Formats: sequence, structure tokens, C-alpha cells
Amino acid sequence: RNMQHLRLASSLSRAVSKRFVHVPRHVRSYASAPGSVKREKVARDSRFASLTQDDLNYFKSILSSPDSSIITEESDLQPYNEDWLRKFKGNSKLALRPKTTDEVSKILTYCNKRKLAVVPQGGNTGLVGGSVPVFDEVIISTGLMNKFEAFDPVTGVLVCEAGCILENIDKWLDPHGYTVPLDLGAKGSCQIGGNVSTNAGGIRLLRYNSLHANVLGLEVVLPDGTILNSINTLRKDNTGYDLKQLFIGAEGTLGLVTRVALLVPPRPSSINVAFFGCKGFDHVQTALRRAKAELGEVLSAFEFIDRKSLQIVLDHLPGTRDPLDEKHNCYILIETAGSNKEHDQEKLNAFLESILGDETVSDGIVAQDESQRASIWRLRESIGEALVKKGPVYKYDFSLPLSHFYQMVDDVAARVGDKADVMGFGHVGDGNLHLNISAPKYSKELLELVEPFVYEYTSKLKGSVSAEHGLGFMKPQYLAYSKDEHAIRWMRKVKDMFDPNGIMNPYKVLPSNE
Repeated sequence: RNMQHLRLASSLSRAVSKRFVHVPRHVRSYASAPGSVKREKVARDSRFASLTQDDLNYFKSILSSPDSSIITEESDLQPYNEDWLRKFKGNSKLALRPKTTDEVSKILTYCNKRKLAVVPQGGNTGLVGGSVPVFDEVIISTGLMNKFEAFDPVTGVLVCEAGCILENIDKWLDPHGYTVPLDLGAKGSCQIGGNVSTNAGGIRLLRYNSLHANVLGLEVVLPDGTILNSINTLRKDNTGYDLKQLFIGAEGTLGLVTRVALLVPPRPSSINVAFFGCKGFDHVQTALRRAKAELGEVLSAFEFIDRKSLQIVLDHLPGTRDPLDEKHNCYILIETAGSNKEHDQEKLNAFLESILGDETVSDGIVAQDESQRASIWRLRESIGEALVKKGPVYKYDFSLPLSHFYQMVDDVAARVGDKADVMGFGHVGDGNLHLNISAPKYSKELLELVEPFVYEYTSKLKGSVSAEHGLGFMKPQYLAYSKDEHAIRWMRKVKDMFDPNGIMNPYKVLPSNE
């Protein structure tokens, strides 16, 4: 069935609300939404020094291009001090933009001796406040470290600097016949160093696995300035502790990633995208099980959208339309990617005939060209944009057993009643639910209905309170819902070992000792 191209409305950056929680410089608060109630106040660590003119003079002396690498003007600092959702805002007086690993090392050596707290920052596209200052920490941006260093077209191993933008990496690999193993909505601005530091997931983790599997080596500058070079392009290296894994997902709290060796897969030459409507989530689970069995090696994405999520896109993004003639409770987006068009099409057709024949799905379409594939993906990738345009929204990112994946949405909806609309979508292929609660306004009453209920709910199911967004500044106090006291104690020991002065991205990931 042919589809009209679905047009995007205004960019997400223009649609985002400008509200944020304002608190005094000496205290910052965790919050689940801009304007929501202040909670879990965090005081500035008294161990940390404040920036002086002597510090600025030193940084000017070590950076090769101080005019472009040192930012001190308040207006120029604004995009470094604030996340893209304008939900978290710090008060840094300095952003540094080093060009080399050696410059990063000199910066951190000095900051560690002076006890100047620092925040590593890539594309600043995170959702939990991990990449912005909490107080007046020095920002170290990797944006100028964007060189491609080496690529082996036989082994498919790329070595590049941390500031390379994900989409640029994919474009650079295209002529070589390769692609990146992760795909994110923020790919046009997120950087590979930040992707590694947050262990970014995305829509194709089902096919290519996480960055823990695809990162072969890292170069990391430790808090004391030591350059830990574990850039390794070997698929096999069974020689002792695999230290690089500690930095994948550490959110810059153990060191600053400067270079990455990444295993990249061949670029698929045959891509198909299908969109289906289902009666209920039990049918979605059946379709997933069947897709894994019948599509096998060509299955690259299996995404879930409920009706409320789709309706918000249709209502708030002009030019979008429902691909199917009738409304359904649940929707599935399936992508296959392979190297043989005839083979892949044959497998997909057999699968479609099977699931339509026994009414696992009620209706569906298959995109006929790249424009239609992009249009279908837009329905899934634009949900966040549409929610922000609709108004205040509480956003959560959980990993759950599939047997309870959508039950959580129903249970939260029953709990909040008519105070808000509750909806769910996400990467059902790897058990990642994006729970969204859309409300007329942010309120203490609603927040207390939702939290800590959603975290207790997740903990009882032995799920994760952060499937792919990380913990950042927003969620350290919820870590105990996913990790026991022994795990948290050993995390603290690792942090203290690498960063005894605590200067690397403080107030993030680990809950306060209090």
C-alpha cells in the first residue's frame, strides 16, 4: 500500500518548554520534570575550589587555540549550562574545548590538584542531566575532538575521536559499505564519546547488541590526568581485566573518553519496514516471538506504540496521518535489514502471510520506498516531540519483563485516573518501555501518585529504573530500586579508586552518602 510522505513539524528544540526548576547556587534538587516539586536536595561539595583568574590564565597557556577553546561569556555558556529539554541548569563560569588528548590530560591534572570539579560534555543530548553542571563545575567539551583516525575495511574496525557526531560517522562509513551499530533520534548531534559514556541503546540494539559488545577499545583520561590507552582493534584479547567496560555507561564519573575503537557492521543493502495494528499487547508478544523465529538474522528492529502515543503524534504534528484505515489498541513497527533483496522479501512475505492469516495482527502495510520507510519511522521517532508540544509530561525509561511490559501502563493509568493521560511505547524487542504521563500541568499531587510507585513497581519485577537513559543527576536516589547495597558499595569503591578527590562529574550516578 502506498503512503504519502509524512512531514515533520517544527523542530523539537523549538517546541520544548523553557521552564526549569530554579534553585539557589548552593543547592540543587532532583526532579522528574521541569516545574515539578523539589526533592532530594544536594549541597555543593565543600571540597571543591572555585574558579579564579589564575586558573583561567593556566588554561589559556595550555590550549592551542585559547580564543576558540575557552568560553567564559554568560550568553555563550548558556547551551553548555543547560540540557536540551531545559530541565536541568547549572552555573558554570567556564567551558573548555580541548583539541587533543594531551590537552585533556593537562586540564584534568590541573583540576585534580586544584580540586576543581569538572563535567565532561559531548553533544549534550541526554535526558537525565548527566552532561550539564549541577553547580559551577568546569565543563570540558569534546566537540573539537572529531577526527577519524583509522578504518580497516576487512575487519570493520573504526578508530575515531570522542567528539565525532554519530550521524557523521555513519555518513563517513557509507562509501566503505559499513554503518554504525546504533541508531538514535539524536544522531545528528550526539557524539560517540557520549554514546559510549552513557552506553546508549537505541532502536537497533535488538540486531547489533549494546556498546559493551561493539566497543573494542577506549582511550580515557583519568581524573588525575593519566592517559589510559586501551585502544585495541582485536576481536579477541583475553589478557586480564577488561578495564574499558568500566567506562562504558559510567557517564563520565570515572574518566573522560577521548578515543574509541568501534566494531561496525556491514551496511545492509536490503531494508524493509512494516507497520501493523494489533488488538492487544498479548498479540504484540506473539508477533515478537514469531518474528524472532521466522525472520531470524534479518530482523533489525521491533518497536511498539500504543494508540494514545500514535494519536498524540497525529494530533500535534501537522501533516502526519494514520497509515492504517482503522484504529487499533497496539501497533508494531518491524524492520528487516539484509544483503539479499529477494531472500529478505521472501522471508518477510512468508512472515506477513502467517501473522495476518492467524490474526496475530489485524492489519498492516509495508513501505514501498525510502520515503515511505522514513515516514513510518517518523511516527515512532516523533512521539517525544509530539508529547512536548502537547504540554507537561513526566518521562520514564524502564526495563521490564515482557509479561508485565504493558501492564505497568495500565496500572499507572488506573492509579492516576483522570488527572493525566498515560501511554507507553518503546523497544519491545529488548524489553525497554518508555512510560509517559501527559498532564495539564506539573503538580505535587500527581507526582506523589506516580513516584515512588513506578520505581517500586519496577523493583518488584526485578527490572531496571533506567534501561538506556542512564542515571545522571535525575536518578541517583533511585539506584537502590535496581541494585542492592553490596553492588552500590562496590560501585562507590570503584569511584573512589579512580577519582579519590571526586572531581569527575560529581553528584551524578551514585546516591549521596547521606
